[in-house]
Amino acid sequence: MSFLNSMSITGSALTAERLRMDVALQNIASARVTRSADSPEDGDPVPYARRQVIFQEKALDFGQMLQAQSDASVNGGVRVTRVVKSDRDFIPVYDPDHPDANEEGYVYYPNVDTTEERIDLMDASNAYEANLTALGIVKALALKSLEIGR
Repeated sequence: MSFLNSMSITGSALTAERLRMDVALQNIASARVTRSADSPEDGDPVPYARRQVIFQEKALDFGQMLQAQSDASVNGGVRVTRVVKSDRDFIPVYDPDHPDANEEGYVYYPNVDTTEERIDLMDASNAYEANLTALGIVKALALKSLEIGR
C-alpha cells in the first residue's frame, strides 16, 4: 500500500474522531437544555436528546486492494455513517416553578450523562492522538525512503 493510501486512511480516522469529539462536546454543552429545536412553539417542550456517532469501516475487497497499489484514490479507512439520537428516557425533575414544567410540575431534562460524555471525549481524544502518531510514523517512513534515493 502506498504512503498516500496510508495517509488517507489515517486522515479518515482523524476526521471521524474529530466529529466524535465535537458531538461529545455538544452533548456536554446541552446537558441542561429543556427545550430543543424539535420543541413545538405552543406545546410541551422536547428536551435535547443525546447524540452518538456511528462509524463504519471503508472496506476494500481484494480487487480494490490490488488497485490501491497503483491508484492513490482507492483507500480504506473509516467513515461516519450517521449521528443518531439516543432513545434513553429523559430525566424528570420536580420543579413546578420552571417555565417548562408540565401540569404535574415535572421538567424533563436531557438524557445526557456528563460523566459518560467526558469518558467518550477522552476516548476520542486518545484515538485522535494515536492516529496522529501513526501519521507521523508514515511521514517519517516516507522521508527515510526519499533519503535512500540520494
